[in-house]
Order: sequence, then structure tokens, then C-alpha cells
Amino acid sequence: MARDNDGKLQKAVRDGKDDDGVSWEHAISELNRQQTIIRTPNPSDQGHTRQKQAGKLWVWERLVSLLDKDSFSEVGSVSGKPVVDEKTGEVVSFTPANIVIGWGKVAGRKVFVTADDFSVRGGHADGGIAGKAAYGEELARKMKVPLIRLLDGSSGGGSVATYLAMGATYVPPLAGLGQSMESLAVVPVASALLGPVVGLAAAKAVTSHFSVMVKDLSQLFAAGPPVVKQATFEDLSKEALGGWEVHSSNGTIDNVATSELDAFLQIRTFLSYLPSSVFALPPVISSTDPAERREEELVGIIPRRRGRAYDIRKVIRLIVDGGSEESGGSSFFEMGATWGRPIVTGLARLSGRTVGVLSSDCMVNGGAIDALGSQKTARFVNLCDHFSIPLLNLVDQPGFAIGSAAEKSATIRHGASAMSALYDATVPIFTVIIRRAFGVAGGAFADPEDGRNFRVAWPSGDWGSLPLEGGIEAAYKRQLEKAESEGGPPAREKMMKDLLAKFEEVRSPVKTANKFGIEEIIDPRDTRPTACDWAVHAYENLLPQRLVAKQSIFGVEGRSKGRGYKL
Repeated sequence: MARDNDGKLQKAVRDGKDDDGVSWEHAISELNRQQTIIRTPNPSDQGHTRQKQAGKLWVWERLVSLLDKDSFSEVGSVSGKPVVDEKTGEVVSFTPANIVIGWGKVAGRKVFVTADDFSVRGGHADGGIAGKAAYGEELARKMKVPLIRLLDGSSGGGSVATYLAMGATYVPPLAGLGQSMESLAVVPVASALLGPVVGLAAAKAVTSHFSVMVKDLSQLFAAGPPVVKQATFEDLSKEALGGWEVHSSNGTIDNVATSELDAFLQIRTFLSYLPSSVFALPPVISSTDPAERREEELVGIIPRRRGRAYDIRKVIRLIVDGGSEESGGSSFFEMGATWGRPIVTGLARLSGRTVGVLSSDCMVNGGAIDALGSQKTARFVNLCDHFSIPLLNLVDQPGFAIGSAAEKSATIRHGASAMSALYDATVPIFTVIIRRAFGVAGGAFADPEDGRNFRVAWPSGDWGSLPLEGGIEAAYKRQLEKAESEGGPPAREKMMKDLLAKFEEVRSPVKTANKFGIEEIIDPRDTRPTACDWAVHAYENLLPQRLVAKQSIFGVEGRSKGRGYKL
């Protein structure tokens, strides 16, 4: 029998009470004994030893690290297989279910947690109790609290060893993923990948609103290396098949963490911006950052020379609320920084109100939106729209990525998903055109509600059906070719400069404002005060009515079938 350093397990055994035939003390004592055995680490157990040798936390250590102190209340605490001494009738060992579930708190708010225990049969279903994880996901939905998954193993997925125990094979069921998708439509779902995440666990990881992978510790794949080798003859390591470098760049997971503790911090941070369910508004916190703060740096942050790049994340940090030192002094929490990199997405606060931030990174492919950037945009906009999070939309969009690689990756097809998400969104959107807005993609970002959008522009605004330089090349192709044939390259270059000078006269955003083609041009230093005023108005006057609409759509039970979340 295992015991820990302070002898809790032996004490539990010594304190066992005989059945007096009157009270329930004996039953309570037996329950406490089983709980103590399950929750006490057994250094001689091979599964526990492998977990520690891999540099991973044990499931109970993870729960302590993730949740507020002493806030965990387990559900199904004695689920498993007790081994009883035939002579004494006492429980001498216990094979617990390979998943721990229960209530907890994150920053004082109630959550529900399902945590895989990889030390029990490598997390396979034959080492656990069927239906426990699915029950937890259903309970989170019904009680309308965020769901946190700590994934390690198959998360209740199958093992061929089960066939021998059953004496038959079986048609694979949905295995609780129906409950997962219903939960996804009602409550925030965050998943931490804390080891090899395979099969059913991989499906759970991607049916999340936020997922984080631990660098050099976790992997994700539909099937592991042995199965892959048998099927495709590829002999790959876990890292080569589904390590963090693979999935942090393809959009399968959102963020990468440097450690398990960092993953838990990211989940806590993500949930701090989200409401407990679609039936509530995101929490409003007190902010010491003045709404009227005007940043002088913004007036010159966009280079006058249009081809030069700038740091969009710095622009965002100058506009949104400040944050703690732990968060880098800004409330901006970026999501998906390692994939779809021409697009920047994340959560932040304005006057203490949660907002989603959407923009482009001109340092990556000039900011042109590609296939992955389109998927990232659609996913993020759908998240904000689903949980009533207003969007701060900072536009510098030169258009869809072009060229053979862009065409082969179906950029325009995925781009349609981004356009659809922006157009269909019903949360308030505050659009600020800070520089470029060209073509269809530029229109989708600069005018997401097709003429019904609240927007302003900076004096650095530059827009049109085509970027001016490329458009002149196309529109005056014959004249330019004739000039070159008659006077050589210098003649062509001179004509191009003369044409650019003519168009420069009408390029000013003020000319567009004269015709009410842009509603207002503002001093960039006024962006934060204007955005804060918009956010406060949205929370006080526009978002509350969304809750009434959500109630009518989902009903009191919050059942979402047929009205699911767009993955």
C-alpha cells in the first residue's frame, strides 16, 4: 500500500472505524480510505514512474497548479476498481478511472475540469470508467460554467486490449463527442495538451475555443507512430509526426506554452476575458488606465513611405488597456501567433471591457491574407460573435495573397469563410482603417457589414479596388509598353512617375471624406478615447439584448443541437 511523506495513507487505515451497526461512520471511513489511496502518489507504480520520468506533472499536481487554492471538488471520486484483501475485507489497492473530473474555481469563478490520468493504462478507455468524461462535459453545459480539459493520452479513447476483455469488437460510438459539441455551443471550452494526445483526445483538442500545446512535451495525432508505420510505412517519432512545431504552424492548436504551468496560466488568462456561458456578458473589471489617454507615438507610427513596415502589436498595445507586468504591461492576449501569421488576433480590454482585436501584420507577406490567415480570421470572429465580444478591427489589408502557391492553397475559397464570418457577425464592430484597404479582401475588412459599419480612418488611409502602383501597370499597359519601345526603359519609368503624380492628387483619404466615402478621419491619438467610448456604449446599450436572443435560440436547458458553434 502506498503512502506519502507525512503518512496520510497509513493514518487513514489506522483511523478506519468498525461498523457499530448504528451510524454510518464505517461507510464514511471506507469512502475516505478509498479516496486517500487514489489521491496518494505511489512511487512503485510503473505508470506514475513513467509520468515523472517524462518530466510531466501527475494529474493531482496539475489540478493544484491550475485551480484556485483548495477549490477542487471531485465528481466520481471513487470510480475505479478496488482490490480487497480476502481475509480482512479491506481495500489494499485501487485502480482508479483514468480521468479525474470535478468542480473548481479560476480567479474566483466556477469552472468544470476533466483531467486525464496518463499513469493509468496510458489513458486508454479500458483503464477507466465509460462515460465519465462525457458526463463532465454535459454537466458543464447544463450548469453553464466554462469547461477545462487537461488532455494526456487518448482521453477515454479505445484500445485493442478492450476487445479481448469484451470478447467481441464493436462499432465505434461518437464517444461523448456529441456532448462536447453541445458544450462548445454554450460554454467556453479550453484544452491543454500535456502529453501524447491521440485519437479521441485529438478530436477533443480541436473541438475547443482555445487550445494550448506544451513545447517539447506534448504531441497530437489521429493515430500514433506504430499505427502510422503499419498503415503508411512512415517510421516517425512522436515529435516528427505531431509535435508542437507541426501543429503550431498549421492551425490545429492556438498557442504554444513553454511548460505545463505556462499552459495553465494561458488558460486562466483566456477564461478571464470570456463569460461563463453564452447567456452572460464577458466580465467587466476595474481599469486604472484612463480612457482619455492619448498616445503621441501613434501620430507617427505609420511610415509616410507606404512600402515600409511597422509593428502592429505595438499599435495594439498603445490603444488597449494596460496590464500587469506578468502580461507584458498590456491587456492584449494574442491567440494564434504561430499560424496564419499575416493576420493578428487576440483578446484585450478597453475601459475594463473585453474586446476582440483583429488586424494584419505587414511584416509577414506584406499583410496579404492567405488561406491559413482566412481560417484564423473566421475562427476568431466566430468566437467573438458567439460569446458577445465586440470587435476592434484595425485594418491594414492589401488584399488576398496572390501567386501559384496562393491559388494551390485555395486562398479565395478560405477567404470566403473569413468574409462570411465578418458579414454574419452581429456583435458590434468598430473599424479603424489605419492604412491599406484594397480589393475584395480589403473591402471585407474595411466594410464588414456592407455599408452598415461604424468606422473611422487615420490620415494614413490608402484604399481602392487595386493598389495604385499595380493598378497603373494594368490600366496603362499599352501606353507604357509603347513608351519603352520608343524611348527605352527611361521613357517608361518617366511615364510611370508622371502617372503616379497625377493619381497622387486624388489618393488622399481627405478626398474620399469630401465625398462621404469614409465617414470620419480622426487623429490617431484619439483612437483610444474613441474606442473606449464605443466599448462602454456597446456593453451598456447593445450587448444586453443579445442575451435575450440567445435564450430564445437555445432555451432554458441550453441545448444547442442544430445551432452549434462554427469550428
